[in-house]
Amino acid sequence: MNKLKSVQISVLVVIVLLTFASFATAQDKKIGPVFVDGEAQIVPAFKDSKNWIREDLWVETEFDTDGDGKMDRMHVSVARPKHTDTEGLKLPVIYVTSPYFAGTASFVKGLFWDVRHELGEMGPPRVHPEVKRRGKRPIISNSHINKWLPRGYIIVHSSSPGTGLSQGAPTVGGDNESLAPKAVVEWLTGKDNGYKAPIGDEKVKAFWSTGKIGMTGTSYNGTLPVAAATTGVKGLEAIIPIAPNTSYYHYYRSNGLVRSPGGYLGEDIDVLYDFIHSGDESKRARNNKLIRDTEMKNGMDRKTGDYNDFWAGRDYLNEMKPMKAALLMSHGFNDWNVMPEHSYRIYKKAKEMGLPTQIYYHQNGHGGPPPMRLMNRWFTRYLHGVQNGVENDPKAWIVRERDTRDKPTSYADYPNPAASDVKLNLTKGAPTKGGLTTQNVANQGTEKLVDNFSFAGSALAQAEETKHRLLYVTPKFAKPIHLSGTAKIKIKLASSKPAANLSVWLVSLPWTKGRRSKITDNIITRGWADPQNYRSLTESEPLVPGKFYEMTFDLQPDDQIISAGQQIGLMIFSSDKEFTLHPDPGTELTVDLDGTNITLPIVGGVDAFNSSVQNQ
Repeated sequence: MNKLKSVQISVLVVIVLLTFASFATAQDKKIGPVFVDGEAQIVPAFKDSKNWIREDLWVETEFDTDGDGKMDRMHVSVARPKHTDTEGLKLPVIYVTSPYFAGTASFVKGLFWDVRHELGEMGPPRVHPEVKRRGKRPIISNSHINKWLPRGYIIVHSSSPGTGLSQGAPTVGGDNESLAPKAVVEWLTGKDNGYKAPIGDEKVKAFWSTGKIGMTGTSYNGTLPVAAATTGVKGLEAIIPIAPNTSYYHYYRSNGLVRSPGGYLGEDIDVLYDFIHSGDESKRARNNKLIRDTEMKNGMDRKTGDYNDFWAGRDYLNEMKPMKAALLMSHGFNDWNVMPEHSYRIYKKAKEMGLPTQIYYHQNGHGGPPPMRLMNRWFTRYLHGVQNGVENDPKAWIVRERDTRDKPTSYADYPNPAASDVKLNLTKGAPTKGGLTTQNVANQGTEKLVDNFSFAGSALAQAEETKHRLLYVTPKFAKPIHLSGTAKIKIKLASSKPAANLSVWLVSLPWTKGRRSKITDNIITRGWADPQNYRSLTESEPLVPGKFYEMTFDLQPDDQIISAGQQIGLMIFSSDKEFTLHPDPGTELTVDLDGTNITLPIVGGVDAFNSSVQNQ
């Protein structure tokens, strides 16, 4: 009997040991995120789309912008690994929202405002095209899924209010465009406001979410993460906006001037409204009347270009106080659509607020995300909670002029902390070229230009002699000069008419097409202003012909190394063919050279500038 009991006990021990071994093996094989060197890695089980669950849902908001007496619901799609069902796996979420997912209007003739008219006028009425909604459920978009889902994230997309199958009305920067993603983030963090259908009471919860949410996107899709973050919504831990429009005034106006975004001459906020309005066709007439034909018509003010309450309500810098999300900004210094100031102004404020911040700038145009490593470290730290030390990484990453975008140079911050302001004074030289010098000069008198919108800015910069612009250049540089930050112009001028466009370019000369064969290679930065707003951005006043006025304004932020052998040129002209209204030619602008100067942010300051210029 004792021998039999001994055998039974031994068998039982073996069974127990095998059971524990089997359990341990199962535990070792449990699917979940994997991290190496502080970055989320691709998990093979997550990479296979056969293992994905796609869902088609709606999230109820706290607003009713289509006036049907019910809170608007946003159309949401979810892509997640099946393991969130089979194994109860919870993962953080990367959320992308857009007004573009369901299609946009065609670029029909008359969609944009006609810019060929005098300043202070509206121009003829424009065409209002209808958007034909596209797309099939349950997929709103596949963007970002292949990049992030295999690395252990759930991907959520939603259509903006009044677009696609989302209810409501588009407002192009109105409050509902901030509150809509806020509602989705709240659902993802546990709020009971998710539904199976646009109408009905069948609820659905985001049981698979850890409650840690990140947002990203480009252009308008990059604007909306900023909009959501300004609500201070709990659970939105990090955002990576790429070329975001952070102020519709700064997108469609400049220092009081009616100015189009680059490449879209005549676009304005009501044009963008028509372009994205892909929502319920039965609601469009009502939305058009209240939003486009009333609120926008009364607020956008194409006659004066002044900053008002309408524009202030669409400027996210004014809404940042509640923001808590970690911010990684991305932009191109040659983005003349959504200009680089849009990212810098938000980055600067977030830094002042003590938020975790980084900024990535490249030398190309619109769009362009940071390298995958920067984004991965950002989301790994703030969504997965992996202590990878990203908060101690350099604050600024700048792609140098001949480098690829995946190889940025790191700096302590942007602007470069070693940069300081260098004031350059003007010496006469019209109609050819005057000079720029750090020396104090006096009695330079005045010089005059004649407006003519038919000449492109690039042609004016290359002209040896012309009456349609004033050009002032530095001596040639004996060694490279590094600009980092925001240039500022102070100008004293008189106009022959009560209104005039004012355009300023900073260029690198002699003019060459450069490695990328784009004319923008020679454009360092640009700026535009309405002299009628010399006193106030919110209230313009007609100019007294012949009277001199002083005004100061910033050009676009930049970080650029000007090569040895080049010169920096300041070009002052009136109408900019690519960006401003086109009034009849002939307006004369007279510039007082003694009352005008340009201040450049130069790494090494005035010593670096003076040591680099050659004796002429």
